[in-house]
Amino acid sequence: MFYLHKQLDVWQQSMNLSVDIYRLTASFPVEERYGLSQQMRRASVSIPSNIAEGCGRASLRDYLHFVAIARGSLNELETQLELALRLGFRQPDTHLERAVISVGQLVNGLYRSLKRKLEPPAG
Repeated sequence: MFYLHKQLDVWQQSMNLSVDIYRLTASFPVEERYGLSQQMRRASVSIPSNIAEGCGRASLRDYLHFVAIARGSLNELETQLELALRLGFRQPDTHLERAVISVGQLVNGLYRSLKRKLEPPAG
């Protein structure tokens, strides 16, 4: 029963994304250590953390709530990645962009699936 979240592709890929973000932000200017770098790290860690927490909850409604928070964190991270690019802290990175898109598709798919399970059947 425990650790079911570790079997989810969305959790695994979002963990990999967090590792990528940590590696990226390690190269940011020192003055960004407590600014954009910390924000990006927090947002990236929030994605798999909320998926794990939701997966461990007793109700689908709670699970859906935590997946919605993970979606918000992913949107936050996308914005921060764009800002880092515009500030010249990073170069365009197709691997990173693909990872964000892939995690986004998986999070959105999980969200839709949970939402459908919560909706009463039509009829």
